[in-house]
Amino acid sequence: MNEYSRRDILMTLPSIGLASLGATALSSRTVHAQPTGSDVELAPYPSAWLPEGVRSRFADDINGLRIHVLEAGYESPNRPALLLLHGFPELAYSWRNVMVPLAEAGYHVIAPDVRGYGRTTGWSSDYDTDLAPFRRLNKVRDALGLVSAFGYRSVAAVIGHDAGSPLAAWCGITRPDVFPAVVMMSAPFSGTPTLPFNTVDTAPQPQSTNRQSIYDNLAALPRPRKHYQRYYTTREANDNMWHASQGLHDFIRGYYHFKSADWDGNRPYRLAARTATEWAKLPNYYIMQASQGMAETVEAVMPSAAHIAANTWLPNAALEVYTIEYARTSFQGGLNGYRMGRSGIGTEEVELYAGKTIDQPSMFISGASDWGTYQSPGSFERMQEVACTDMRAVHLVDGAGHWVQQEQAAATSELLLEFLGGLG
Repeated sequence: MNEYSRRDILMTLPSIGLASLGATALSSRTVHAQPTGSDVELAPYPSAWLPEGVRSRFADDINGLRIHVLEAGYESPNRPALLLLHGFPELAYSWRNVMVPLAEAGYHVIAPDVRGYGRTTGWSSDYDTDLAPFRRLNKVRDALGLVSAFGYRSVAAVIGHDAGSPLAAWCGITRPDVFPAVVMMSAPFSGTPTLPFNTVDTAPQPQSTNRQSIYDNLAALPRPRKHYQRYYTTREANDNMWHASQGLHDFIRGYYHFKSADWDGNRPYRLAARTATEWAKLPNYYIMQASQGMAETVEAVMPSAAHIAANTWLPNAALEVYTIEYARTSFQGGLNGYRMGRSGIGTEEVELYAGKTIDQPSMFISGASDWGTYQSPGSFERMQEVACTDMRAVHLVDGAGHWVQQEQAAATSELLLEFLGGLG
């Protein structure tokens, strides 16, 4: 099967198992995401996709969603629960290799496909949809409803990776009674917003209309650049990645490779300041070439066939799960989360927590080769010094880039269990 026909097959897949790929007939090359609304009911994962001891199931009527969940440690009742929240472009499946060790240690491990991803339905994959359902506190409401649906008043900890890291942080900020411990991974949480303080006798300052932003300064560099999160808010971003010229499978392979410890260029360090010239030191997957989309960005660093064959943390069988799922949904659900952040929607409700800190036990884990730790200058330090008042540990794991729970699953599991064991 050549890459183009294989891509067409993936793009027209319903929810099917891997073994069905060869029997699927080609259809139109005009591709649309399959419906993800509340009237859609998908099947659980085939058991062959999952490690022994992990099952796929659904939780209905959770804040308007039918949430797809991977679950481990479900065999016996009354276990303490752990809620695992993934990032972009990930799935609940991204936790597969840490779920069993956590369950074997006595936990009931619950990993949902977050709103906008995977087999969770009840959200819109349209670019022009109402973004309000994707606001951060509504996603906290999703998490709260899921915990309650499983019969828990509280969990032992909420654990989040990438975009799931600030989501876990906001779970801890808003409901410390339900989320009494927080683990953030690969994306430091710099804290809650601040409100103007002691300004009643201060004359209003005129608003400048001509001041250049850091994004303008990036575009004005000798080699013009753009920030990946700004790119993710554009209408063309989803189509560029979903319909990548190299094919969806190879796009996801390249994206995961580029941000992993397998790419030799990932040797992160602290940036001096939040300026365009400092940001331009980041790899192209964070500060992109202005003329390129993300598909072209990652195609330039596609690993060799030998490198792919030697990959143990993301073999092709595992990558195919991501390919099948994103072929069905597109990336727009995840991208809508980035767009919501820039839109200002939900700002007022978030500001209700201005100045609030994470006072329960917390921990941060990232890969030693993960630029995500330093991509926002100062955030790593503010997390430890201000945002979290009881941060028990910070770990930068050798041999891991951005996908630490996949690249170094055993080490990540050990660190999580060490933290959990110290909670008392």
